[in-house]
Amino acid sequence: MLAVDEVAHSVPGWVTALFGCILFAMIAALALEEKIHAKKSIIVGTFAGLCLILATILKLLVFGPVELPDHHLINLPVYIPSIDWGVITIILGASLFVEVTSRSGVFTWMAISLTRRSGGDPWRLLIFYGLLTVLFSAVLNNVTAMIIIGSLTTVSLKKLHRSELMLGFLLTEGLLTNVGGLLTLISSVPNIIVGKAAGISFAKFFIVAAPYVAVSTIVTLLMAKKIFGIKGLTTNEEKAEAKRMVNSFDPSEGIPSERFFWFSVVSLGAFIVCLAGQSALPFGLDKLEMGFVALFFAGIVLIAYKNEVDKFYSAVDWDLLAFFAALFVVIHVMEHALVLDVIGQGIATMLQLPSPVDSTVLLISSAVASSVTDNIPLAAMLAQILGGLGTDATSPYWWCVIFGANLGGNITPIGSASTVVAMTIIQRQKLGLTFVGFVKAAVPFAIVQIILAVIYVLVAV
Repeated sequence: MLAVDEVAHSVPGWVTALFGCILFAMIAALALEEKIHAKKSIIVGTFAGLCLILATILKLLVFGPVELPDHHLINLPVYIPSIDWGVITIILGASLFVEVTSRSGVFTWMAISLTRRSGGDPWRLLIFYGLLTVLFSAVLNNVTAMIIIGSLTTVSLKKLHRSELMLGFLLTEGLLTNVGGLLTLISSVPNIIVGKAAGISFAKFFIVAAPYVAVSTIVTLLMAKKIFGIKGLTTNEEKAEAKRMVNSFDPSEGIPSERFFWFSVVSLGAFIVCLAGQSALPFGLDKLEMGFVALFFAGIVLIAYKNEVDKFYSAVDWDLLAFFAALFVVIHVMEHALVLDVIGQGIATMLQLPSPVDSTVLLISSAVASSVTDNIPLAAMLAQILGGLGTDATSPYWWCVIFGANLGGNITPIGSASTVVAMTIIQRQKLGLTFVGFVKAAVPFAIVQIILAVIYVLVAV
């Protein structure tokens, strides 16, 4: 049986070009999702099937037993190991957990409490939710943060009768998940991969990233205020009317059972703590990873509805899960076809440019590349290239990859898992945002965030 590297290095150029065209065609089909009247899972699933068939015919894939960490061999279909089951289980577990705990009224209570504190001012409410998004994205994972914040946002704006602002809120929060994902070494997988390769400590990562995250968050919120017309209350009459409205909100109105409410509060707190400290769990439990934590807590809260769990299973967004599974298969084939390798080598060539052009081009290229493909293998490949070149730990190149891999997720709705979730919530609320519409709305934010990152890397790193 050939090793993966042996298969990879024997790939002809025309095969790589063919699969590059297939990747481009898939992105184009997703952009035309509304016109071809097909769900994104069907679109990507079709391309995943095509990729698997062609890759098998062209002998790009390695078939046979998969070696487990304990050196045991297990027979699995070639497409099963290619799926990042950690992401799938996080989405499934977090979705079920939020769906069940929402029945307790805990999210309604939190949303109403935040709304009351905002005084009914939409601008202040956006600030509250924006900061909360960055905080949650830093200590949890971006997907869970978006699921929780999205649930709170829809409740708050519906209570205020300001549903017309929901698109702006949700899109802004989706973009901020990738900004918040830059805050700590463990906030995103690319951070961990590149940080480990460069030897960046947790404390140093936070010290370097925090100023940028703070500035980028403020700028993103100010842009959202202007672009989406989210205005603060100005006159005394508006403030008095808003205050009268929010004071009439009763945070406890959506609590059917006080006992289940407090059970959900404790579960939510434990859920957040375990996700945030997953890598430090004792007795080797850290090896079970975040996906298990999400599924475990989903199972705990489902006990409260043990006779009607089918209702919650039917509420799961299976289209979203199928989309991710198929996307991982496509990316896996693209790796074997050397499409990602070509992207990485092209970026490596740019490092030969004079300073500071090299850092600028590396960051922008990393962002563009991660906007159309999974940023995890891209980050791993670039980290390997930088390491192979003997890049010093203090080099700004490492930070170019970190910023680019994270911020590139804000260019397209498939650029990161959290923007996919944000897009799904937007479509569930029937807000009429298409793939192209997302790109048009998000690109101005992404451009500004990337420009700020380039300036920051050149000046401060």
